[in-house]
Amino acid sequence: MPRFYCPAPLATGAQLDLPPGPARHVQVLRLQPGDTITLFNGGPDAANAVGGEFDATITHMGRNDVQVQVGAHRAVEREAAVAVHLAVGMPANDRMDWLVEKATELGVASIQPLMTERSVLRLSGERAEKKVAHWQSVAIASCEQCGGNRVPRIHPVTTLSHWLKTQATEAPNTRLLLSLCEGSGPLHQHMAHGAHSPTTFLSGPEGGLSAAEEAAAAECGFAPVTLGPRVLRAETAALAALTVITR
Repeated sequence: MPRFYCPAPLATGAQLDLPPGPARHVQVLRLQPGDTITLFNGGPDAANAVGGEFDATITHMGRNDVQVQVGAHRAVEREAAVAVHLAVGMPANDRMDWLVEKATELGVASIQPLMTERSVLRLSGERAEKKVAHWQSVAIASCEQCGGNRVPRIHPVTTLSHWLKTQATEAPNTRLLLSLCEGSGPLHQHMAHGAHSPTTFLSGPEGGLSAAEEAAAAECGFAPVTLGPRVLRAETAALAALTVITR
């Protein structure tokens, strides 16, 4: 059954117009009145979300609008056991799109795009806002496909130094830094020792974080961990770490 993110209050029996995005998708799929779809509203701005998902029946197909009647609610959740907030030095080209898509499939709770000393991709102003909006739409599409009911928030682009300053005011949680430095503990061992609290995971861009950046992260309570002796691409490393933490 097709699934759509609908950022609106949902309640059994309600009649509503689908937002433009889902409405266009329904039209592209050539669905007709009487067809059933699935709606969920657990997103980054979901103040009215009730969790789970709803059946909905298409009642009207207009040229520019689609109306549905909301049906039964199912209190099903397919989220990761550990809430992981990924802070990542943005990889270049379309690799960030791929990272957002796959991280969403793996159940990431939020993604913080960062600019670091070695970042190739640098964004600011309107260009940064457009990129974040695009990545948010990638996350929504990924949730619709994979069965997730909670769309991760894609935070505004910022620098690593600025982001680290904001961590002092954040609620305490497990903080991990992907590092190749000597003395970094294996991530799988760290997780095996019972670290299952909400986790903020910091991963660098191509070339990794500089020594000064790793030192600054350590001062903010980030413990260095490693995935092993191989050097992975920036986007691969972040996803491999998510797989370990959320399993």
